[in-house]
Amino acid sequence: WWVPGWSVMEGLMRIVIAALGRARRGPIHDLSAEYAKRLSWTVDLREVEPKKRLDGAELSAHEADLLRAQIPDGAILVAMDERGRDLTSQDFAKTLGRWRDDGRGTVAFLIGGAFGLDPALRAEADLVLSFGKATWPHLLVRAMLIEQVYRAETILVGHPYHKP
Repeated sequence: WWVPGWSVMEGLMRIVIAALGRARRGPIHDLSAEYAKRLSWTVDLREVEPKKRLDGAELSAHEADLLRAQIPDGAILVAMDERGRDLTSQDFAKTLGRWRDDGRGTVAFLIGGAFGLDPALRAEADLVLSFGKATWPHLLVRAMLIEQVYRAETILVGHPYHKP
């Protein structure tokens, strides 16, 4: 799960998670790996870390460039941000299903670091998605995101995992 280029079985969707920071082994890693194993869709985690010592807007722009470089050509871009849309699991599944059915099978989710995503990068997104107004640790957002992607897949195939 935490190795760049790692993927689960080939599926109808390709999910790329581009995230700032490197995750260490532990409970959050294990939880994320458990949901990733359940998915039949391809999952690719791409972790990046800034190597330059920058602050403020310069750091934000540099992080945005690092994340932008991880986005596959033609991918739907989803920025994870507390100011984004708060979708139900069913609506999230419908959105992924619509993109898949429209032939847009690659979705790239961007997760920022401690200071969030650069505003210019958020503006480029096809969807800015929130897990509520609370601020979540960026490593926990990874686990929550992969669970929601798994839940969306089960909703789309009619699996009983999701109980409305």
